[in-house]
Amino acid sequence: MKAVSILGSTGSIGCNTLRVIEFLGDYRVVGLAAGSNVEKLADQVEKFRPEIVAVKNYECAKKLSGELEARGILNHQPKILVGEEGLVKVATHEKAEIVVSATVGATGFVPTLRAIETGKRVALANKETLVMAGELMMQAAEKSGAEILPVDSEHNALHQCLRGEKKSEVKRLILTASGGPFRTKTKAEIERATVEEALNHPNWKMGDKITIDSATLMNKGLEVIEAHWLFGFDPERISVLIHPQSIVHSMIELIDGSVIAQLGVTDMKHAIQYALTFPERRPCCLEPLDFRKFSKLTFEEPDVERFPCLQLAYDALKVGGTMPAVMNAANEVAVQAFLDRKIRLTDIPKIIKMVMESHKVEKLKDLETVKSADSWAREVAVSVLVEKAFHLA
Repeated sequence: MKAVSILGSTGSIGCNTLRVIEFLGDYRVVGLAAGSNVEKLADQVEKFRPEIVAVKNYECAKKLSGELEARGILNHQPKILVGEEGLVKVATHEKAEIVVSATVGATGFVPTLRAIETGKRVALANKETLVMAGELMMQAAEKSGAEILPVDSEHNALHQCLRGEKKSEVKRLILTASGGPFRTKTKAEIERATVEEALNHPNWKMGDKITIDSATLMNKGLEVIEAHWLFGFDPERISVLIHPQSIVHSMIELIDGSVIAQLGVTDMKHAIQYALTFPERRPCCLEPLDFRKFSKLTFEEPDVERFPCLQLAYDALKVGGTMPAVMNAANEVAVQAFLDRKIRLTDIPKIIKMVMESHKVEKLKDLETVKSADSWAREVAVSVLVEKAFHLA
């Protein structure tokens, strides 16, 4: 029985991971970490009986303890911890062989780094951690011997395409993107986009933050940065293609002109299982892809004029140092402001650009450098929101 800890267990990736674990049968859960969704976490604790759990704060911990007691699990209650310290404890649990990092945004940065430092296999769904400090993450993995297996469908696809290929024979990586809900919309229509429209992704059911990132194509920009660190390719050798059907999850082009693609159904359980069982392949709980249901597969270039967040991510990667962390933090603040209906969708890249232009880049020396840049960018992004008077009127 392989032991697994899950960071972000009540989110879509976390819930799907538990479904995969239940299907596989020879994996067990030793740690779960969530935010404030206490009822769903209690369901998971009751079913999977982890040894340790972490929640957002002491109020959530009290509610969880009461919920478990009400269900008669008093004698089998796991140890309940809170905050970042709790996340780190779950991520570094001595019995955990695999850590699924599926928290949203920068929250998962420190616990993921600690898991890597302790030599765990990290099934990474939190792309922001590599965006913020990919250099530190990869250095830690090299030192500890930790494996980083991507759970994002695109990077998981690239991992599969690159198996057995020499890096010197790969011309470029090609990340595919659905294009989101505004792929065919004009700039004026995107300007008027509502929160409900932005959250209505055509192909994937995901959390709010990643869904908004998909609508702005920032999600694909973050994936470009993640691909750079995971696979060691310069930004000039990482391309993005819009593929509305989301069947081809990513491709690699070889120097002889051949292209290798990974195709599959639009369901994250396949990528999750691959990250858990690698290098072994096993039967999956999903139905196989049925080509008879698809009349065509189409591809197009992304439009960075309508979706400037993608170019901002490329710019941040090329500058390097603390710039990607600053870009990521500014994006998180701006996305939340949009979800709170304080700004337009098209204000998100404007805010990010302003924060990036005012940042003095530093080299990534250590964890504190990253955290300082992240904190600085959040403060500046908030001040930009106020000073520039972004509003919906």
